[in-house]
Amino acid sequence: MVDHLHSLRQRRRKRRAETPARGGADQRVAVIGLGRFGSSLAGELMRRGWDVLGIDTDARLVQRYSDSLTHAAVADCTEAEALRQLGVHEFTSAVVAIGNDVEASILVSSNLLEAEVPNLWAKAISRQHGQILERLGVHHVVLPEHEMGERVAHLVTGRMLDFIEFDDDYALVKTVAPQVVTGMPLGESQVRRRYGVTVVGIKRPGEGFTYATADTVVQKGDVLVVTGKTHAVESFAELS
Repeated sequence: MVDHLHSLRQRRRKRRAETPARGGADQRVAVIGLGRFGSSLAGELMRRGWDVLGIDTDARLVQRYSDSLTHAAVADCTEAEALRQLGVHEFTSAVVAIGNDVEASILVSSNLLEAEVPNLWAKAISRQHGQILERLGVHHVVLPEHEMGERVAHLVTGRMLDFIEFDDDYALVKTVAPQVVTGMPLGESQVRRRYGVTVVGIKRPGEGFTYATADTVVQKGDVLVVTGKTHAVESFAELS
């Protein structure tokens, strides 16, 4: 195991030396946990040109993704020494993508924080799990199932085409333009004053998105990108 890890670190150093820097940014990331979430994330990061080290305790998962990732290793990252031997402390970014094992998620996150990884993301499976990770000091906590559930609920129950909510009760919505704002410039319809939202983009059928201005005339069938407080954008999207 130690020989394998030593060889892995040597290969990573060689690849790093041979690969030109991308604008000075360190585009290396360790993804710990290669289940559905972790493997999907790792694959997308690879597609975007990142150097990805995938780690899991399941040798079958590691074997499955070994050819599609920059590096892959079988290791138990609840042990701080395993992280050290893999050189994860040298990375500026790491993602704890462990599934239902809350204890392992917490232990691995603690080890990465102890190793002073500057940019740590961790998946949580519940709000309570997320709160624990935040108290540990994890920089970014994501609840993919919960957040996707909320997002889909907004799409199913309303006229929204897409919905993204941020932590401070602020949201961005894509919706078909309500009739009450069509046929006139945005400045004249006074969307911000009347509805408490800002239209930042507009898309006409068959055209691409463009920035919206006060002089933009909204037409029937236009798709708008709207921002504002969550309750305000929800109400705006429900207008007829």
